Amino acid sequence: MLSRRSFLVAAAAAAFTRPAWAGDAVEKNDVIAMWPGDAPGGGGPIDKSERLINGAVSNISSPAMEVIRPAHPNGAAMLVLGGGGYREISMDNEAMPAARWLAAKGITAFVLHYRLPGEGWSAGGFAPLQDAQRAVRLIRANAAAYGIDTNRIGVLGFSAGGHLAGLVATRADEPTYDPIDKADYLSARPATAALIYPVITLRLPYDTTSTYSIFVGKKPDPAKSAEWSIDSHVEKDCPPVFLVQTADDPICSVQNCVLMQQACQRVGVPVELHSLPSGGHGFGMGKPGSPSAEWPKWYGSWLTKFGTAA
Repeated sequence: MLSRRSFLVAAAAAAFTRPAWAGDAVEKNDVIAMWPGDAPGGGGPIDKSERLINGAVSNISSPAMEVIRPAHPNGAAMLVLGGGGYREISMDNEAMPAARWLAAKGITAFVLHYRLPGEGWSAGGFAPLQDAQRAVRLIRANAAAYGIDTNRIGVLGFSAGGHLAGLVATRADEPTYDPIDKADYLSARPATAALIYPVITLRLPYDTTSTYSIFVGKKPDPAKSAEWSIDSHVEKDCPPVFLVQTADDPICSVQNCVLMQQACQRVGVPVELHSLPSGGHGFGMGKPGSPSAEWPKWYGSWLTKFGTAA
């Protein structure tokens, strides 16, 4: 049987530097390595030190999760995926504020430092999906240690992290790597999926994002575009979906969320879309005094409705 100790590692052992997210105070959180050895396929950055620049991490040689524990856990868990165009992962603006917000509601948050496809990984675009699938499985494998109900594990992603959250929600149990231990025989399907200003489609004319250039390339490729578009993979067993996007988003057209809403509705998947009149892109948990400040409240109600925050 898998134990928590089997997967907890010291930051140094994982080559994972725990930054000071809250000013000069370092949060003393558990760190869970994704893989006991090399990640599937191998490769990755030659320099093994993770970099933190302007609140975003990159050069991720050892993918891992940082666990933000609530003072009063309610049995729910959330995998949190910051955005950054798959070139970096936004921690200060997206992942860590979201994790603290969740913890304040009693939800144990797992912030994933996932592999970035452009950093030399042999698995290419599958590298972050492998990490996200493995992350959900490890949360399930360690559920007893953290007091988590395995039926109440959700995923929350922003921008490119929303694309990754959509991938794991719609392709949860697709075999993307060979099983390495008992955890890999557990389901990677989350109970809920919240996608905040996400990249959904990589079809033309939505070819201007960093996500598109990384997964499809410089030349149009309809097959690749369809493979890495989230709405292509929505089926009736997809978890309920919560969507937020603004009408003036300069990075991801609001049509991304409209396409996801339509895909969910076609197969009967519960979906809730909040289209804000303004706010641009990258507003994280919301900017005070702007329409984006409202979405966490709606998300909290939605989580209660689907049993994650209750």
